[in-house]
Amino acid sequence: MTEPKILFLDIETAPNLAYVWSLWRQNVSLSQLVDVGQMISFAAKWRGRKQVMFYSDFHDGHDKMVVAAHDLLTEADIVVHYNGTTFDVPHMNREFALKALGPPAPFKQVDLLKTVRKRFRFTSNKLDHITQQFGQAGKVRHTGFELWRDCMADDPKAWALMKRYNKGDVTELEELYDRLLPWIIGHPHVGLYGVDSDEVDRCGKCGSTDLIRQGYAYTNVSKFQRFKCRQCGGWSRSKRAVARVDARPVND
Repeated sequence: MTEPKILFLDIETAPNLAYVWSLWRQNVSLSQLVDVGQMISFAAKWRGRKQVMFYSDFHDGHDKMVVAAHDLLTEADIVVHYNGTTFDVPHMNREFALKALGPPAPFKQVDLLKTVRKRFRFTSNKLDHITQQFGQAGKVRHTGFELWRDCMADDPKAWALMKRYNKGDVTELEELYDRLLPWIIGHPHVGLYGVDSDEVDRCGKCGSTDLIRQGYAYTNVSKFQRFKCRQCGGWSRSKRAVARVDARPVND
């Protein structure tokens, strides 16, 4: 079985710049907008490889960074992120459209924030808190908004810290993915990648064939063998039904 190409991804963006009359309860009109925010860096890592890639406006130039992001997404089968469904990916799509690159090749998304929100009740759903709750190092400490301000001023020291911060989020993300894997909702079935015809039952989350038979899964008309994966702890069911009824019940 060929494993899918799984990409861990995190981007950083610059804020919008606008003229405002006060520090709170602001409704900023377009006429007050001076400059719009954009992606200023991203870090990415392929599952199973040690290298954490980093591209930025400062180190590579904006155009090269956007093209690199487009190429990586095109190569990926699955992209793992944290709140990337509503933040990272739409931001990158805007960059691709503005550069007339067209959409990258289709890929599946695994947003760990969705799993954290639906499966658990932590005090905070922020990545820093969640990773520390699982005993991880957490996010790289930085100077707050000053870091973004200094990066926009092309301060080399600030950019060195931004690089560590951005890359750190990706390594923390991969470790969190491994911890949450059996809990992930709607994970793409990795056992299907690179397989033309395979009668072997595989774990849908990690692709392992080291499965324990534990009970059955039922639909309205079918019964399936249920498995628990010894490798990742995830649950799956057999490809073929072990029993099936021909007629559906009539709802009165």
